Amino acid sequence: MQLEPTADNVVEVYHALTGVVTPRPIAWVTTLSPTGVLNLAPFSFFNAFGANPPVVVFSPTLTRNGTKKDTLRNIEANGEFVIHSSVASLAETVNLTSRELPPDESEVTLAGLHTTPSVKVKPPRVTEAPTAFECRVMQIIPLGNGAISGNLVIGEVVMIHIADDVLDPAGRVDPRKLKTVARLGGDFWCHTSDLFEQARP
Repeated sequence: MQLEPTADNVVEVYHALTGVVTPRPIAWVTTLSPTGVLNLAPFSFFNAFGANPPVVVFSPTLTRNGTKKDTLRNIEANGEFVIHSSVASLAETVNLTSRELPPDESEVTLAGLHTTPSVKVKPPRVTEAPTAFECRVMQIIPLGNGAISGNLVIGEVVMIHIADDVLDPAGRVDPRKLKTVARLGGDFWCHTSDLFEQARP
């Protein structure tokens, strides 16, 4: 198979990218609307891109009709968000919060979740999530203006929360305890519990 992005169907290009670039960690993001509605949504175009300062990036794509998702509109309005790890025990709940709701309805309520006030940003964090990064926007870069176009949100992490029960004896995150999940292509997800170690040369 060969695809030419400028000539072939954008949905087919999207499926090729998401099928090949795997596994993709899932940012579970809380934001607040200008009227105070709490939004919670997962995004699998996500990663960390620096430690000094700590920087995370994720991309809320435009919808298939080219409109902005609530998360992007909220971040543009107030410049703050919280990213949580997506873990195995909450995988079904993370998926549930991908449902498209009207802007005046909250996915937190839909999923029966609880929140805890953040320390440095206004959006609260999900109480049930074992990790949370409180973030302030450094830059938003639109990557296009059509269906499924990306918007690169670059955020500085200003506060880190990690539950003690996912730490190892040295105080570092133990992947065997955190048990994140990740996205593959289509409806496939994966667990990160099949681990192996290699010392750096």
